[in-house]
Amino acid sequence: MAKQTTTQTRASGAWRISRRSMLRGLGTAISLPLLEVMDSPASASESESKNTTRLAYLYIPNGVANGAWLPEEAGPDGQLQKLNPWMKSLQPFASELTLFKNIWTPEGNGHSAGTATWLTGGGFNHENINVGGPSADQIAAKHFQSTTLLPSLEMAMRGEGYFSSSLSRNSISWADAQTPVPREIEPRAIFDRMFRAGESQIAQRSVLDMVIADARRMKNSASVQDRQKIDEYLESIRSIERKITFAERQKQRPDLASGLGKAMIRPAADIPEDHGEYVRSMLDMIVLAFWADATRITTCMMDHGQSNRYFNFIDGVTGTWHALSHWKDISGKTEDDDGVTSWKSRDEKREMYNRVTAWHTEQIAYLVGRLSDIQEGDGSLLDHSTIVYGSSLSDGHEHQEKNLPLLLAGRGGGAIRPGRVIGGRRDMSMSDLHLSLLQATGVPLTQFADSDSPLPLN
Repeated sequence: MAKQTTTQTRASGAWRISRRSMLRGLGTAISLPLLEVMDSPASASESESKNTTRLAYLYIPNGVANGAWLPEEAGPDGQLQKLNPWMKSLQPFASELTLFKNIWTPEGNGHSAGTATWLTGGGFNHENINVGGPSADQIAAKHFQSTTLLPSLEMAMRGEGYFSSSLSRNSISWADAQTPVPREIEPRAIFDRMFRAGESQIAQRSVLDMVIADARRMKNSASVQDRQKIDEYLESIRSIERKITFAERQKQRPDLASGLGKAMIRPAADIPEDHGEYVRSMLDMIVLAFWADATRITTCMMDHGQSNRYFNFIDGVTGTWHALSHWKDISGKTEDDDGVTSWKSRDEKREMYNRVTAWHTEQIAYLVGRLSDIQEGDGSLLDHSTIVYGSSLSDGHEHQEKNLPLLLAGRGGGAIRPGRVIGGRRDMSMSDLHLSLLQATGVPLTQFADSDSPLPLN
């Protein structure tokens, strides 16, 4: 294999790798995810792959109207008893939910800064594109990068209207303070990343073993600069190995014939025209990713951070989502309006805004329901997951960052005691929550952004 793919020449007493050979090797694997090799991946037990909690962040823009989030009835210790009408689709799962009072983002606010820093806990510098640091999901992804096929999965609905190309409004996942992580917007592309192996001849375990051994041998005699190139090369090759290991593991799963196997249907090409079908197809990808253990960390933007999407397919709703969020303006002539739609009263417009909130809650209820129906180990997939759902704005008209709409679904593998409302008069930093969730997921972290005090969840 060494004679076919690499050449070695002695120059200045150091072994060097042919740049041509290196690029050819990278070209074989460049379209695959970059992952580190697992420790004894083939021997990993079924229980080992399922006892670690999954973590998903789902983001909605434009906030919710004041009063359309917190429960209608709660017990003296915050027990969830009856959700409000706009959240009623989640009522069957009330015992699996955690809601928050007075949680806020101390630095991020608005459609742009608030979206970009929702998961970073930092401020936002528009001039330098700086969000303060990596996002919580990417910190968790780095922790799991040698455990699953994909370190993380970043998803988003295709944007509609103004600001669809705005970087800050389209990014909640950040590799570092200035680098947003690309998002997938097509269900088929997401499915293929997880379940469709490439046709390259290099995607054979015997070939991979020779390539890895060859590269490691050359590294012992390489220059410092070339060692870095070899490391990059090995990372690319290991990503293919991860793909093969993942495929082999799936074939041996006992639930493949009756459960997961039947659910693994490749989505149609392109994006569904029906927005409801589109959203549920994307949520199905989260279920499949967690079910197959393809990744344990995912983010999903339900729309970009200042969505102008029309929700006229909901009965009784007219106008764009962003316009509806400014429910106190009813003339239809403000800069937030489309110049065509107007409303009779604030009550009418607020009702429409609430219906859009309710529609999105129904989609989350669909996701939670699917996860709760899948049995895994000593519970359900929902028991071993934490779903974080909310917005970086509270009431959309006020653009406030305090008392954010935010909920958790699931038990995080036992780290969360759900069925209650957490919080009171004192403001709580969302960074405290991020730190808690990262620790609960197994990330050995003692500080996140400005927080060193994890929020108690159990």
